[in-house]
Amino acid sequence: MKYMMFVCTDTEPETDLAAPDIEKWVAENDASGRRVLGNQLVSPEAATTVRVRGGELLLTDGPFAETKEVIVGFDILECADLDEAIEVARAHPMAWHGRVELRPYHGG
Repeated sequence: MKYMMFVCTDTEPETDLAAPDIEKWVAENDASGRRVLGNQLVSPEAATTVRVRGGELLLTDGPFAETKEVIVGFDILECADLDEAIEVARAHPMAWHGRVELRPYHGG
């Protein structure tokens, strides 16, 4: 089953020196085939928010909502079940600094 893993952090993340190394996490999960795709995102200030209201296109530069938490990256995981996905997410460094959100991914 595929899972989309959103990697999120506060705008001022805490540092935990015991957190796993991101390069090691990526290498291990790429080698095992559990990580199908993933990457970091550019900062929210580079975002363009697209909405259509009453047929009118509305564009907003930057993030639409003011928030302390931002999505800084994503990974698509291929895991046997949610339990395996949780174990993969648990080992991600951002689970130690911010948060990691898992959602089932219905797609190819």
